[in-house]
Amino acid sequence: MAHARAEYPNEACGLIVGTAAAAAGGSATRWHATRNRAASPLRYEIHPDDLLRVMLAIDDAGEAIWAIVHSHVRSPARPSPTDVSLAFYPDALYLLVSLSDAEADPVTGAESVRAWRIVDAQVFEVGLDTA
Repeated sequence: MAHARAEYPNEACGLIVGTAAAAAGGSATRWHATRNRAASPLRYEIHPDDLLRVMLAIDDAGEAIWAIVHSHVRSPARPSPTDVSLAFYPDALYLLVSLSDAEADPVTGAESVRAWRIVDAQVFEVGLDTA
């Protein structure tokens, strides 16, 4: 959330590394904030230098991409058509954070965060345990 707020008004992005891919039952182990090469409030592109750095570390450690995270600054935490068309990791989760005031929790004001699997352009929501 802090990374998403810090990158506003542009979309933020990053990767969550895990013991294995989420679809394979892996567990999340750490977060890597990355730069948005697009520097846009409408789309994200993980900067290639950041992606290479994280992928080399993942490979060296025998880990996997567990989730790809990005924010939406004005829209709900649901994958956009662009997000779906650019979803190249079917075994990873796609976590979306909405910074829209309309999407915030009405009691706490917390940002909306939702998780998705995107496989062959099909979108499936995955429940999050925030406890």
